[in-house]
Amino acid sequence: MEVDRFSITMEPKLGQAVREVARQNGMSVSAWISEAVADRVRNELLGVALDEWEAEFGAPTEEGLKRAAREMGIPWHPEDWEQ
Repeated sequence: MEVDRFSITMEPKLGQAVREVARQNGMSVSAWISEAVADRVRNELLGVALDEWEAEFGAPTEEGLKRAAREMGIPWHPEDWEQ
């Protein structure tokens, strides 16, 4: 398998947490970080796609969001999404 090597640094407490979570999931630190990075890249690309969609069609309506949530089997509780 071809790989691309990176050298990363992080705060010691975060590094320990990564090691522990990777171990709990039966993964190497490299595999766990690769999955985390892949998730982040997908989220970034999804954000770009949603921005493009909104620029073309406008902001989604609450009814449209409810319908999408229903079709994906996601409970509709927008109050839980507030930051």
